[in-house]
Amino acid sequence: MTNDQIKERVRRFVDPLAPDHRFRDGDDIWTTGWVNSLEAVHLVLYLEREFGISIPDGDCRMDNFRSLDAIAAYVGRKVR
Repeated sequence: MTNDQIKERVRRFVDPLAPDHRFRDGDDIWTTGWVNSLEAVHLVLYLEREFGISIPDGDCRMDNFRSLDAIAAYVGRKVR
């Protein structure tokens, strides 16, 4: 699975959080104000379900989930 394919699947989760905004791949999704800590928990659960991965507590660092690019890189490492 390519990073672009991962990003498109993650976009299905994040885009509805901001109906009037389309996140660019490098956007910091937390500083936009559209995504908060509750959505962070939902995002982790979504990623685990969508990609069949397990995300340990030690990996729940902002750097892994800051942008679509970061999420795709993280998920890509887990599914390969």
